Amino acid sequence: MQTAIISDIHANRAALEAVLADIDRRGITQIINLGDCLSGPLDAAGTADLLIARNLPTVRGNHDRQLYDRPKAAMGLWEAWIIDDLSAVHINWLKSFPQTISLDDMLFCHATINDDDDMWLHEMGPQARMIPRDLKDVSERLGETDAMLIACGHTHTPAFVRLPKGPAIVNPGSVGCPAFDDTRVDPPFIHQIGAPDARYAIVEKTDDVWRAEFIAVPYDPTEMAALARAHGEDGWARALETGWLA
Repeated sequence: MQTAIISDIHANRAALEAVLADIDRRGITQIINLGDCLSGPLDAAGTADLLIARNLPTVRGNHDRQLYDRPKAAMGLWEAWIIDDLSAVHINWLKSFPQTISLDDMLFCHATINDDDDMWLHEMGPQARMIPRDLKDVSERLGETDAMLIACGHTHTPAFVRLPKGPAIVNPGSVGCPAFDDTRVDPPFIHQIGAPDARYAIVEKTDDVWRAEFIAVPYDPTEMAALARAHGEDGWARALETGWLA
């Protein structure tokens, strides 16, 4: 049975619609959402309404948690942009997300099993860019799970690794945010995929071996880019239109 894995939508309703349409076209009925659903200067309420209607199993991302675990004055910019757009129904929906989901021999989390704000398969490397982690660092985050497939998001970077004598780990990439910068560090941490497409992954076990297929779905980002610019975020708009920050 195929399972579609989506992650890091970040309020990009148009990208989510394109991904869900592609999944539906393929006849895949099992979809797992790895979180970070709404934070970003786009359409948080519309994204929430669509996800609630689909009733997808969803794990808690760090940006989901940050929409309810602190007062508005202490929120990060990505949350402050859209918190007033959300209703009590939306917030209670976010609060319902578990930290992990287990299904057969699969385990789903946002970042790592025990931390929704860590990077499992990647780390900050030279020139403040994202690079793959070494085997030792990836393995240390595994813990005691006996899952044979683990899915994580958070870094917005499609990746698939197999641990020696251990599980396969897949990151589907980001549905809605193909590039970002973090100005809280010096120099700013910059990450750009280089294409504006909406990303997700399909996993399937064949002959007792887990396999992954990475999908990049073209879509029209015009509406979402206009919302970003209305928030004064030309960088977000450029990322949505091109997959690059500059």
